[in-house]
Amino acid sequence: MSTKNGKETALTPEELREQVEHTRDELGRTVEALAAKADVRAQAKEKATELKEQAAQKATLVGGQLRERAAHAAQLVKDKTPDPVLDTAAHATAQVRDTATRAGQLAAEKTPDPVREKAESAATMAKANRTPLIAAAVAFVVFLLLRRSRRCR
Repeated sequence: MSTKNGKETALTPEELREQVEHTRDELGRTVEALAAKADVRAQAKEKATELKEQAAQKATLVGGQLRERAAHAAQLVKDKTPDPVLDTAAHATAQVRDTATRAGQLAAEKTPDPVREKAESAATMAKANRTPLIAAAVAFVVFLLLRRSRRCR
């Protein structure tokens, strides 16, 4: 019943339908909210996603700070290192680079064609299958570490 000017009047069928529809909508939203609160798995996933994003942001921030500090430290070392030492280091670097280039050229000249072709083929396959190779290498290192730890006992 509704009131008009203090007098109670009967609701029309249309008003009753609207009231029932409104109540159903509210009840539906309430049930959805309760179901969401009861869904522990979904809440855990949301929390995990949130924590993962926070960790990624912190890692990015820390990584930037580390790069900045490393660059600053490298600049300090460069500033404090005497010029003759820097010149000697630059000269030694150039010599090592030249020697490595010559050694690579000599190896390329002396290597037979079939061996060179197989090496190129192996390198291409390694690049194409990088993930399985890395996984195998990690597994091998873990195996060696486990073996070593058992020997120490």
